[in-house]
Amino acid sequence: MAAQVRPSPGRQLRDAAALSPVCLPGAFSPLVARMAERLGFRAVYLSGGALSAGSGVPDIGLLTLTEFIQHAALTAQATGLPLLCDADTGFGESLNVERTVRLFEAAGAAGIHLEDQELPKRCGHLSGKSLVEPQEMAAKVRAAVAARRDPDFLILARTDARGVNGFDDAVRRAELYLEAGADGIFPEALETADEFAEFARRVPTLLLANMTEFGRSPGLDVPTLGAMGYRLVLFPLTAFRVAMKAAEDTLAALLRDGHQQSALPKMLTRAELYDRLGYNGYEERDRAYFGPAGDPPA
Repeated sequence: MAAQVRPSPGRQLRDAAALSPVCLPGAFSPLVARMAERLGFRAVYLSGGALSAGSGVPDIGLLTLTEFIQHAALTAQATGLPLLCDADTGFGESLNVERTVRLFEAAGAAGIHLEDQELPKRCGHLSGKSLVEPQEMAAKVRAAVAARRDPDFLILARTDARGVNGFDDAVRRAELYLEAGADGIFPEALETADEFAEFARRVPTLLLANMTEFGRSPGLDVPTLGAMGYRLVLFPLTAFRVAMKAAEDTLAALLRDGHQQSALPKMLTRAELYDRLGYNGYEERDRAYFGPAGDPPA
């Protein structure tokens, strides 16, 4: 009997989004991605903002493509969930975008989103952004689509036009990017629930909403956005922000008290951590490779 072929990561993400709106938590480490899978999430997200912050730098395009790809590959290896990746501005012009797509696809990602900011880019919910010309971004989209080997690998076009030129320009750019071959649109930093609903009405395609905290967008839940027409909903820094606040509080207590006793109830125990890592499975396989105890080597 022939082995069943597992759908590609891109196909898995497309199928999940077709079934119902998908909540994508930001997985700032491969272990977090594995935890998300264990809890029942259907996909995870690699955030450039979280990757930058975790590396000790702001999200202004300082990390390289190589650093993104290394993290994407480790995350994809750690989980069976499809992984959507932030690819910033594509790490260069159209020919660079070709290589960007091929490397993310080879790393095991389900898809990427590209944005229409100029370098140095900025967080999408901050002021001071500048945009490339629409045709330049459309060329990047065409390059991305041409470069993918799996036609199901998702190419999403993000536009930051709402915070720069206004809502109508975001719609116009979205339409142009779809004409260039994008599979869907990520309208960044829409400012009201009505704007989210209106954008979905005017741009009926696969839509992604970003529900990052402390930004310009209202905090809408997945069912509400799903009813509007959004199929992918990002929570890119939610777990990261909570984890970093906990880390800072723990370090402060350690410095103040000279011990970690007050933090023990908030920790994964050794057994719990090993369970999340599948530690026992590694030990069992290691013993199996050596064969039954006492057997001489072949």
